[in-house]
Amino acid sequence: MKHIISIRDLDRQFIDELINHANHIASQHFNANSLSDKILALLFFEPSTRTRMSFEAAMARLGGTSISVGSIEASSMAKGETLADTIRVVSGYADAIVLRHPKEGAARLASEFASVPVINAGDGAGQHPSQTLLDLYTIQQSLPLDGIDVGMIGDLRYGRTAHSLAYALSLYRSRIHVISPKGLELPSALIGELRERGTEVVEHEHVEDIIKELDVLYVTRIQRERFPDSASYFDVSSSYKITTELLEGVRSHLIVLHPLPRVDEIEPEVDDLPYARYFEQSRNGVPVRMAMLQEVLK
Repeated sequence: MKHIISIRDLDRQFIDELINHANHIASQHFNANSLSDKILALLFFEPSTRTRMSFEAAMARLGGTSISVGSIEASSMAKGETLADTIRVVSGYADAIVLRHPKEGAARLASEFASVPVINAGDGAGQHPSQTLLDLYTIQQSLPLDGIDVGMIGDLRYGRTAHSLAYALSLYRSRIHVISPKGLELPSALIGELRERGTEVVEHEHVEDIIKELDVLYVTRIQRERFPDSASYFDVSSSYKITTELLEGVRSHLIVLHPLPRVDEIEPEVDDLPYARYFEQSRNGVPVRMAMLQEVLK
């Protein structure tokens, strides 16, 4: 039984093989009935559009069936049932579970009680491995993953996508440039770990200082739902924006990524520039998650 809980659990060989598998799937080289006898349970206890729908689409394209619970309020957890018991019960209904939960560590806990594979679709400010895999897949379509300069801007404290991607990039000897509002910096413990692994992490105050030296700019929104109060959120919510003017003179092969949803951190005019790859990035969730499902259910 294979769980996919954290990008830290995956080595480079596994990631490279999964990316290659997704490439084959995107080229229509897959068995559309390979999971026709499988049921996938979607337990999403936080809002989601792309992750949830792309897992559903991935399962459908492979001939499988999906069942779901809409929210904590719609489940027996609203009556006081523990997550552990919910996972035990759902394991009896499905062949794999995709879990999104507001509490960091929930997916790891679920894997300890599940009798079927668990895929982490985001646990609080923790990890989001399927997003990271599709991020790497999207970069690899345009650039080699080894030794590139990647800028990360936005909420790097609470942003689980940034945490997972930063760790994954350390497997490819990439240089990581971090730009964030005060108080939303990449956690110092993670920076220390990355540097111990030999990854160069450079902190910048302004994106203008580094934008022309980047191969990838990874933008994240300020996550209102992670803030303890509205005042703290509004203090930093409009502290940066990616504009067409900012992108003048950048490297011709630069790609701009965003895990979405965006609020106002990328102006709509950027969508028409050749650098914008975030909608393609979102579409890539389907072949990558198809490859993940085939991996855990084979």
